[in-house]
Amino acid sequence: MSARDHGPVLSGLGAAVRTVDWESGMPNSRSERRDPRMPLLATTPGFSEWIRTGWGDADRTPRLEPGAVEAAAAHRARLSEALPGRTLVVTAGRAQLRMNDTFFEFRADSDFLWLTGYAVEDGVLVLTPVAGGHDATLFVTPPARPGDPAFHADAAHGELWVGPQPGTAELEAALGIRVRAVSALDLPEEALIAGAAVVARGAGAHLDGRPRSAELARVLSELRRIKDAWEIAELRSAVARTIDGFAEVRREIPRAIERGGERWLQGTFDRHARTVGQAPGYATIVGSGAHAPILHWVRADGEIDPDALLLLDMGVENRTGYTADVTRTIPAGGRFSDVQRRVHDLVERSHRAGLAAVRPGKPWADFHAASMEVLAQGLSDWGLLPVSVDEALSEVGQQHRRFIVCGVGHHLGLDVHDCDAASYGAYLGGTIEPGMSLTVEPGLYFHAWDETVPPELRGIGVRLEDDLIVTETGIEVLSDGLPIDAAGIERWMARTI
Repeated sequence: MSARDHGPVLSGLGAAVRTVDWESGMPNSRSERRDPRMPLLATTPGFSEWIRTGWGDADRTPRLEPGAVEAAAAHRARLSEALPGRTLVVTAGRAQLRMNDTFFEFRADSDFLWLTGYAVEDGVLVLTPVAGGHDATLFVTPPARPGDPAFHADAAHGELWVGPQPGTAELEAALGIRVRAVSALDLPEEALIAGAAVVARGAGAHLDGRPRSAELARVLSELRRIKDAWEIAELRSAVARTIDGFAEVRREIPRAIERGGERWLQGTFDRHARTVGQAPGYATIVGSGAHAPILHWVRADGEIDPDALLLLDMGVENRTGYTADVTRTIPAGGRFSDVQRRVHDLVERSHRAGLAAVRPGKPWADFHAASMEVLAQGLSDWGLLPVSVDEALSEVGQQHRRFIVCGVGHHLGLDVHDCDAASYGAYLGGTIEPGMSLTVEPGLYFHAWDETVPPELRGIGVRLEDDLIVTETGIEVLSDGLPIDAAGIERWMARTI
């Protein structure tokens, strides 16, 4: 039985209701479906009457992470100050269709999490302007409890299917804001709407046809660039748990070499992330040998070559939604070969140059330029550039980017690539400020089929990625519990615990 088998089954044997995604317009992104095994049973008088009675009390207390409610209240105040006098709406979204009547696990929209501190599927947060700020109301679909026909008939909201759930009263007491049933939602036409896509049922029925506001999305992204103390603590915790996950993966390398390969290591970290946090913050990348240069190698269906490099890009997402994003490239057999070390050393020099360029008051682009200059010079020294270093680094050149087509850093927070709706002037064209959290992640990627590089380099991919916080005077590297130099990595690989 699928945990995502949704739909009212009291509707009999009729066809499934087809719904349309609010953002994409595509049908069935989240269909309300009947369960073909249930209709006759659900409408049987004896069963229906008996299933309503005999249920005792259950614990419906929402699970909240310490400090989340208080942080969300402060975030709402910042948004209210940025957009006074406007009705603001942020949606949580719904789980997305995987196939037929099964769905991916629900993860609330990051803006919604930032403003509420709690994930509720189909939730709609409305900030209504009042004198001196905004009043907040959260609209939700109340759970169907014993006595309600949907208790046993609605696989999306019936507690017989999903377990005891907090309703409006429990959420209101826990979150400290007004909570109402979504059926009471009534929005003015001029409301600014942001958040995840929804569908034209439930919360979506009230939003169908309304465009999302680019202005509200931009303001939220730009506010989220500067983390408060609570957010920084969450990021520090996520990174610490991620470092522990790297150690778990390291211990499993011999087993993965013998049997299981990349997918065994990917599964090892993902299990760790789901145990100590909420989930991996993104699809875990495990690339051995020729897979290491492939930037988004999430398929992880290869073997582990004990003589090759192993690129691990992994992050734990805490239950608050804040995620780490850390990469190390390690020798699967424990020691770098001469050519592997040569590539790794160049990336390390680039990485250190990038870290040194992250300082409050400096342009965001500076650390990217610092890292790229080191890489371009190194590639030139190896005879791999068809032009001079100066020409390669020019706006019309960029030949060195053949071996690092991606950037070398990004904001980090509730999204692994955080704040991406911010304006150019506030992000890529902006200035580094205290309270920002970001990554620095230069790399070199020599693909196995790239005939412009000598054979000994083909199939080598190296990336180093650290997570850091910008302070008033410099940076705090959150992930410095993992070494970045080749000798340090070899010593880390030799550990038995």
